[in-house]
Amino acid sequence: MKLRYLLTVIAVLVFVSLTHAQMITGVWKGKVGNGLKPAKLELKLIQRGDSLFGTSYYYESPNNYRRYAVKGYFNTQTNEVVWWDDELIEAKTGRIAITSPGAVPLLMEADFNCPGGAVMMLDGKAVTKEEQKNKGDLHLDKVEQPQFTDEWNFVIDNYTVGANDPYFIDSVAAIHKVGKQPEIVAVAPPPVLTEQPKREEPKPDPVILQPQTTIPKETQPVTKTENKPPVKEPAVVVTKPPTITEKFIERKKVLTTELPLLGDTVEIHFYDNAEIDGDSISLFMNNRLVFEHVKLSDKPYVVKFAVKELTENNELVMVAENLGAIPPNTSYMIAYVNGVRYTANLESTENSSAMIRFVRKE
Repeated sequence: MKLRYLLTVIAVLVFVSLTHAQMITGVWKGKVGNGLKPAKLELKLIQRGDSLFGTSYYYESPNNYRRYAVKGYFNTQTNEVVWWDDELIEAKTGRIAITSPGAVPLLMEADFNCPGGAVMMLDGKAVTKEEQKNKGDLHLDKVEQPQFTDEWNFVIDNYTVGANDPYFIDSVAAIHKVGKQPEIVAVAPPPVLTEQPKREEPKPDPVILQPQTTIPKETQPVTKTENKPPVKEPAVVVTKPPTITEKFIERKKVLTTELPLLGDTVEIHFYDNAEIDGDSISLFMNNRLVFEHVKLSDKPYVVKFAVKELTENNELVMVAENLGAIPPNTSYMIAYVNGVRYTANLESTENSSAMIRFVRKE
């Protein structure tokens, strides 16, 4: 009986150990970039469903690093992993100020490989998060202990015994939200008013009245007045410009691309696709206005939709509020769905709007 109990305990421990060893959740360490001196990187990834959270450390030494909050996706069917540096949390420098690594936030695409035993690797490539410029190759190995300590250490250490609860992971991720400080606007003090001496106004010259000569009634000229009808002013017609909802209804919807609807969240980045000329758009999801007055530039405007709140078939429509200095209104879209990256060129005019269809896949 005791032997059977002991074997059961050993089997459970081995199963937990193997399960923990083959998880994407954990500490990863390696290098990213090209050249003779690629950047050293320590990455902590925590899985919640198909979403990833964590932190990335680009470092020269324990006292010289940049730390980012990380978000991403993990496709368990293809073992494809995508994550990006979402927000700079901390920049600590030594005697020499940091210029690299970590000066530019990155987006990583990698394959999760388990060649055997406890060996696990993430191999792929890195691009800049904003301009999508190639920043070289990526190679990370899973390690037992991190070099840097933060709030994710407890989650990783206790992931298989309760810390994998989605609410708990969301609570830790919320710590990374950096609130903006209120902007302080300097206001000039009001001018100090000093009493000025009263100035005497010059007295007007005396008016000398001349004797008035009256004209006898008989000799006064008679002025004829004609009763003319009043002249009517032309009516001014003021045309009210159409609202953005009226533009959405009147313009033709042109299907640009169809994307699958998978995972927890759909994240979409919008850029101005040509010269930055003041293009402005509004977005309608399933005939409902969700974002308006979106000014396109070389920096992404990011929108997110919870997959569970969408239907089987969903239509996202981009309506041009204006055509900018160089018509038509064009936008470059990058969509992240279940860890897969999709791109499309969207075009809207005074007669048509670009439409993206999201279809739920089982």
